[in-house]
Amino acid sequence: MNDSPENPISNPSRPMSPRVSFMPPKPVVIIGLMGCGKTSIGKRVAKRFELQFCDSDQEVESAAGCSISDIDSLYGDGAFQNGEYRVLSRILNQTVQVIATGCLSFTHEDTRRLMKEKAISVWLKADLPTLLLRVTGRKDRPLLEVGKEEEILVDLIDKYYPIFAEADVCVQTYDEPANITVDRVIIAISEFIQANYPDHHVLKSV
Repeated sequence: MNDSPENPISNPSRPMSPRVSFMPPKPVVIIGLMGCGKTSIGKRVAKRFELQFCDSDQEVESAAGCSISDIDSLYGDGAFQNGEYRVLSRILNQTVQVIATGCLSFTHEDTRRLMKEKAISVWLKADLPTLLLRVTGRKDRPLLEVGKEEEILVDLIDKYYPIFAEADVCVQTYDEPANITVDRVIIAISEFIQANYPDHHVLKSV
């Protein structure tokens, strides 16, 4: 890849718009740690594709009848992980859509295998400063403790980024306008499809 400043993918400050539109051959799952933008970017990517958007955490909560933080305490250790696998098994066998997954979904072996078989996985990779900017002080992140966000995030990055690297597509995220990140996600997915599903990459005017 050309890394000169003229390459829009390597220059995140430069706005860009895809010149073609296409339909993914499989559902697109957005993965990454809390604060990377899975929901906000996922919704915009779905809108760009004119596809349905799904938040797997909300689907798990709906199926369990309680919040994510309460599932394991009510139903036993591993209940959330098992419920998430069942929910994703169902969702990934429906129509092609864009799915924002739980922050550790891809780290579970069975769920990761399911995603690799049934979907195109897109890792929104954010560095520590970006994640801290987005999550510090928030009380709606079950894995984080207020005041210990940096310590916890460093541990999660060290432990899980090597696993996230197995995703089909990796897009670095920055503290930037969401539409710029979405453009880079669309281009990265397009390149992956052209390389792996050439018969499905149908070009047409935007």
